[in-house]
Amino acid sequence: MQFFKPLNAVKAMTFDLDDTLYDNEPIIRRADAALQAHIAKYHKQAAMLTPRDWLVLKRAAIRKDKRLASDMGRLRKVVLAGALSGTPASQLSTAPPLDGQLNADVEACFNCFYDARSDFTLDENVHRVLHALSQHIPLVGITNGNVDTQKIGIDNYFKTVLHASTQRPMKPSPAMFNEASQQLSIESKYILHVGDNLIKDVKGAVNAGYQSAWFACNRPMNLVNEPVAVLPHLVLDSLDELLAFI
Repeated sequence: MQFFKPLNAVKAMTFDLDDTLYDNEPIIRRADAALQAHIAKYHKQAAMLTPRDWLVLKRAAIRKDKRLASDMGRLRKVVLAGALSGTPASQLSTAPPLDGQLNADVEACFNCFYDARSDFTLDENVHRVLHALSQHIPLVGITNGNVDTQKIGIDNYFKTVLHASTQRPMKPSPAMFNEASQQLSIESKYILHVGDNLIKDVKGAVNAGYQSAWFACNRPMNLVNEPVAVLPHLVLDSLDELLAFI
């Protein structure tokens, strides 16, 4: 553990999920592969779209409704609706499909991806640390992603899990940090946020008045290789070191 700034008492912790508690990249790759296999089987025209075609649809959706950049689930459904219906990016609608069959097809594709996206087992040490912490202080999840925390077995450790959405701007916006502090009824200066991203997590937390701990489970932790805008209060060598605060 390495300290860069003095700490106040830690009365609660908030956690990023993706790439902090588990390596998210291979999980997303598997989920994308499952989705593409489903589309290839049931939607031949959409299966002909190239990766660039999908990216064009995604960018068009965000241009039409910038809030979608914070809502991975809703954004995916909008893009799927465009792809399955053969709608050009210039005519893409961000509203739910009116066509009942299209809506059912979009939901089936989305559920295929979402089920695979949340189909993994966390390291037992992560469960051990979260369980131990939750017995002493309240924990809240703050994530820009949409993993199913119940399916991966961590929901019971958290008082609540806040997911970015069209109503909740994604980190580094202070919105979810402020909401967590309000729900906990604890001043932000007594909350320690743990996350892997030095912009979304560390800068976002510090700007919201939080204390911050940098921890990444998916890559070597070297500040020289990271886009540092604000230093964290501390850098963890392992998740276990958080137990020193209870």
